[in-house]
Amino acid sequence: MQAFAFGGLLLVLMNFSGPAGGMIDIPVTFFLKNRMHLRSNELAVFKLWIGLPLIVGFVFGFIRDRWSPFGGGDRAHLLVFGAATAMIYGAMALASPTYSVFLGGLFVATMAFRMVASAAYGITNTLAQKHGVSGQMSSVISIGSALPDLISFIGGGMLSQALEGQGAADAARILYFCAAGLMLAIALLGVFGPKWVFDEARDRRPAAHPVQDLKRIARHWPIYPAMLIQLLWQFAPATGTVLQYHIVDHLHASDAQWGAWQGIFFGSFIPVYALYGWLSQKVALRRLLWIGFGLAVFQMTPLLLVHDAIGALVAAAPMGILGSIAQAALVDLVIRSAPRGCQGMMMMLFLAFYYFSVRAGDLLGTWIYDKHGGFIPTVVVTIIVYALILPVILLVPGRLTATKDGEALDAS
Repeated sequence: MQAFAFGGLLLVLMNFSGPAGGMIDIPVTFFLKNRMHLRSNELAVFKLWIGLPLIVGFVFGFIRDRWSPFGGGDRAHLLVFGAATAMIYGAMALASPTYSVFLGGLFVATMAFRMVASAAYGITNTLAQKHGVSGQMSSVISIGSALPDLISFIGGGMLSQALEGQGAADAARILYFCAAGLMLAIALLGVFGPKWVFDEARDRRPAAHPVQDLKRIARHWPIYPAMLIQLLWQFAPATGTVLQYHIVDHLHASDAQWGAWQGIFFGSFIPVYALYGWLSQKVALRRLLWIGFGLAVFQMTPLLLVHDAIGALVAAAPMGILGSIAQAALVDLVIRSAPRGCQGMMMMLFLAFYYFSVRAGDLLGTWIYDKHGGFIPTVVVTIIVYALILPVILLVPGRLTATKDGEALDAS
């Protein structure tokens, strides 16, 4: 229980303060959209540039698995890179809120933050594998992401209103100082966190040459179906920038309403994530994958039935519920799929695929939205892509999905 509590607190703080998170992402994107008049595709390109460290995030995971700063393991990673990210945010708080400051500052902050994330996810993944609680840890990881989304997207939408006014510089300063404070809290967790958790998260496998580890990962078949599902699941042209422009420009929502939509959407995942922790102990993962992604095919359809901002807000909750079991089951699968000693790299590779697919879907979606018929064609493409996930489930090794949480599993 202490491991779940510590992991959950670490992930909540991390997801509140991440450069790609709602607390920072929404105010920045609206500032660029409304004050600098970026078109949807131009905003997608900006996100692609600052997202490059996310796309190669597996490199940071590989570093975490093999390098221990000052011999302190994950404890040192949290301390050193948590403090470094806080310093970058502090520098951004003192600078004027311009395109170049946002681009350069968020790019560098994302690089430092990836090392924090690799340590956090490495800890949770390793503990889940060692104790056979991948489903319950999936709930912790998923809630640790959704809860900050719920709060920060709503708050980020409100803060974006301030960024549009005369006090834009002051609002940006408050934003980055708050994020810096959260990163300092993570650094303190590295210092004062429970010693046994950090010790337990260290894998005692003898060190191998980096090339050997890379070959071992490349030959580890179980990661391929999981990563392919991730690519398809996150490649959603109708979401992201397209959805933001559609809801704000065509359904006439305010910045705060867009933030509220995001908060409702991600917040509706939370009760199902909590339920998943119980379900994973009663139902084998294979069945949960089929149920989850069978429902997820229809996730975008509620948006086809709404014609104003209030309708979009109402649709956000069922959309989140339709996708929540699929997301939790996929995280469960990824934890089970990771080869021993490479848990940090596996989780960061999983997240790298997330950001690559999201950015690619964003680029395709904004191109369709601007040039080829608007919002509805992007929804159709998204539904087709989600349907393609179902046959991929057949490729997942049966030994990984035949068990319930707490039953013996050999993922090596």
